[in-house]
Amino acid sequence: MDNRQVLGSWLSGPRATAESMGIDFGYRGQRLGLPEEGPGSVAPLAKRVVAILVDWAMCLLIAYGLISREPATLSNWALAVFVVMVTLTVGTLGMTPGKRLLRIRVVSVHGGRLTFPRAVLRTFLLALAIPPLVWDRDGRGLHDRFSGAVQVRV
Repeated sequence: MDNRQVLGSWLSGPRATAESMGIDFGYRGQRLGLPEEGPGSVAPLAKRVVAILVDWAMCLLIAYGLISREPATLSNWALAVFVVMVTLTVGTLGMTPGKRLLRIRVVSVHGGRLTFPRAVLRTFLLALAIPPLVWDRDGRGLHDRFSGAVQVRV
């Protein structure tokens, strides 16, 4: 077997090569005991991205309208509003306004609501921006993995 087949191509990645060799990874969320489709399944990436963009736009509007109209400091204030909003809404309701609009909920991988300390950890890692960009096989970012959370469809 050629080493290129084992490592995968830089375009398709090792997962595509492994799947072409007959290895079955299953569907996203299968290792977590979640259904493949419908309520309770792992939320698709596109919906999660749109939800965070909605939340960020809302935080920009709040920061612009209530705190600062200076372009140099607006994004910093928006980040502060974002951290507070996400911490409070995910820690209490399990979803942000953007997630509610797109019918997504943040839950614990063990089932049930995400605890408030875990929501704080998740939000802190989300604000760092790098952890959400690194995913696992189930489509969870590092911020979700470290906090023991998963984003599911409602």
